[in-house]
Amino acid sequence: MASLHTLSKSFPGWVFFCCCCCLPLLLTSSLPVKGASPAHHACRLRKINFQQPYIRNRTYTLAKMASASDKDTDNRLIGQQLFVNIRENNRCYMMKRVVELVVKDVLLTEVKNQYPYVEEVAQFLASLTSELSGCQFSGKRDHIEKNLEQMKNKMEQLGENGKTKAIGELDLLFDYMENACTDVPKKGGSKKKN
Repeated sequence: MASLHTLSKSFPGWVFFCCCCCLPLLLTSSLPVKGASPAHHACRLRKINFQQPYIRNRTYTLAKMASASDKDTDNRLIGQQLFVNIRENNRCYMMKRVVELVVKDVLLTEVKNQYPYVEEVAQFLASLTSELSGCQFSGKRDHIEKNLEQMKNKMEQLGENGKTKAIGELDLLFDYMENACTDVPKKGGSKKKN
């Protein structure tokens, strides 16, 4: 009888704990895509991450400021060339790696003192890669590494302008990350256009 009395005393505490702690976690966690493997599910971001006007405006404004200083119009760091020979289900992983590279090698270097909003944008992008920490590639990694290496080499060849170019393309990076990591990959061929 004493154990029943103890249980009834702590019951409101358990109800409070479940309502305040467990329920919000269940409601905010997304459900896996039907038929998706756990590794594939780890390569998904919620669309709402990209629908915050504040951070979108900061990212696009920063990109516009830097692209005004970019004299090189022949080269592009962020573009479709990143996805050459990359299967669609590995594109989010590819973008995660590109974002990690841009944050570490560009945004967190001395350029953060040259432009406003760099730290805010770097924090936002780092939070996305943190959410994708469980995202892994499937199949062979060779093409991913080759495409990343080509991007790094091009950025290094451009010297300081390489960093300026990377910042000037943050709007593209934002869009590519959104497209690769929030859309459910299509099975089969490409979409038909009417």
